[in-house]
Amino acid sequence: MQFKHPELLYALFLLLIPIIVHLFQLRKFQKVAFTNVAFLKEATLQTRKSSQIKKWLILCIRLLLLTAIVLAFAQPFTSKSEVFKTKKETVIYLDNSFSLQAKGNQGELLKRAVQNIISNVSEGENISLMTNDNTYKNTTIKAIKNDLLQLDYSSNKLTLEAALLKSNTLFSKQKNTLRNLVFISDFQQDTSNFNPKTDSLTNLHLVKLQPINTSNVTIDSVYVSKRTASSIELKVLIKNSGNALENLPVSLFSNDNLIAKTSVAIKDHAETIFSLPVNEVINGKITINDVNLQFDNSLYFNINNGSKAHVLSINAANDSFLRRIYTDNEFNYTATLENQLDYNIIDQQHLIILNELDAIPNALVASLKQFTKQGGVLIVIPSKNINIQSYNLLLANYGSNFKNLLLTEKRITTINYAHPLYNNGVFEKQVSNFQYPKVKSFYRISSNGPNVLQFEDSKPFLYQKNNAFIFTTALNSDNSNFINSPLIVPTLYNIGKQSLKTPNLYYTIGEENTFDVDTQLKQDDILSLVNNDINIIPRQQYFNNKVVINTSRNPSIANIYTIKNKNEHIKNISYNYNRNESDLTYRKLLPSKNITVSNSITEIFDTLKSDTKVNALWKWFVIFALALLIIEMGILKYLK
Repeated sequence: MQFKHPELLYALFLLLIPIIVHLFQLRKFQKVAFTNVAFLKEATLQTRKSSQIKKWLILCIRLLLLTAIVLAFAQPFTSKSEVFKTKKETVIYLDNSFSLQAKGNQGELLKRAVQNIISNVSEGENISLMTNDNTYKNTTIKAIKNDLLQLDYSSNKLTLEAALLKSNTLFSKQKNTLRNLVFISDFQQDTSNFNPKTDSLTNLHLVKLQPINTSNVTIDSVYVSKRTASSIELKVLIKNSGNALENLPVSLFSNDNLIAKTSVAIKDHAETIFSLPVNEVINGKITINDVNLQFDNSLYFNINNGSKAHVLSINAANDSFLRRIYTDNEFNYTATLENQLDYNIIDQQHLIILNELDAIPNALVASLKQFTKQGGVLIVIPSKNINIQSYNLLLANYGSNFKNLLLTEKRITTINYAHPLYNNGVFEKQVSNFQYPKVKSFYRISSNGPNVLQFEDSKPFLYQKNNAFIFTTALNSDNSNFINSPLIVPTLYNIGKQSLKTPNLYYTIGEENTFDVDTQLKQDDILSLVNNDINIIPRQQYFNNKVVINTSRNPSIANIYTIKNKNEHIKNISYNYNRNESDLTYRKLLPSKNITVSNSITEIFDTLKSDTKVNALWKWFVIFALALLIIEMGILKYLK
């Protein structure tokens, strides 16, 4: 038992007063003469014995009465002493990711969780609350109630480990503080580990929100499967994690106009194809109807008028193989001789190829250095009789240099499949027994750049350093059969495509997305992504002939956005939510020391309240004092 006002207990010393009065018998008795002395002595003896019992009984009752009154004013109470004496902090993590759109027994899991938090946390209690997007530190439910009621689903999903670490930072650094972390989520299965650990002063309460139905149909992906002179085939991949469906409608919109509709039967996954006209701008949206999760029922995409990469080949050898690769429908290819080069057009290019020049003039070295510094891509194909000094003057800018020419036949046997040129589906599988191209001579080089293609002795045939792709041998048919190999097309074609990274069909929110915009800006101009009232200025880097845009967390809402320079419309680009949350599988949680597991928010907060509940006892002492007063009055009146 503890006291709210323990200083009042000093009043118990007042109990000495009635004891002293009783012991000293301060009342004086008057003597009365009586004739029958023997009878008087017997009567006096009996009277004194009964009087003493009555006085002792009244003394005890009055002492208890005064004690009860003093204790009542000191306001005694009971509680768990170790909890009451320790300062308490409460942090709540509320997962508002898209998987919480699933329905529970009382509606959407997130909406029900918000209502339960508001209902079970006292309005004036100091707490900290964190979602995937926002943090409210040292606040009250009353202060953030409106924010919680308007809480929307977030594409910025935190891993459970990240959420746990971030939640722990909201606790103060005070020692001997009891910490309660309430972790509210559906605990969806992902690739991260979740092994929470707590100390003796931290209690982790895991509240697992469980849907009544784990079935879900999602539009997984969309891609161009085939192009012809007149049409584009757009393939849609749909996944199902529930019961098989015989008839699932799939609709295709462009600018909110329905342009095609079909239906599919789906068990685990299904595909359907839409045919679109060539050279037509499509601001597309594909939709399905699924009652469970809503965020993955739509997928936005764009087919824009293609921007062509500008390719300049400075030739001292036959460039027919380059013309076959860099065709007019995808590239703006320009060829020139070194002695006829117009230096003014270098800044307008995205890719420049040095095709077997014997020497590189100093003016061209300086221009190419500035060109690659501004984001341009360079391909160097040396001749068999180069001026090594002039080449190394250029290659020094890329941490490389040529050494001597080796007149040794070598086979090109190793492909770096992890290189960006080849990791986008160029090869269905790794090939180890293809017909190896050969070279009759090559230059020894010194470089620490990653190799793209290698000879059989692991020496580089083609390597990359920054924005430069450097061959170590001439590619003419007298020295090599590489230009007749199947490797040459994906290699040079992808270098050309990556020199101007035109936007994809769509991008995924939350990932690092980079693309180029073929435009030229004036000083202080800046590009923005616009959709109705949303106006986002992404990270961007301006070069002479393009703007490189990088996005990750923003935009945060799936839709089609317009790339604008002030009021100038440049092109459209689409963003979609990550489909990782479409798979409704969940972790198994086990309680352990200082970790509790529940599926009820109300149950967890009831437990927290009971741990710190104070049972006031002063009313019982008041009642006890009244009872003693009544007993005393009864004794005085009826006990003779």
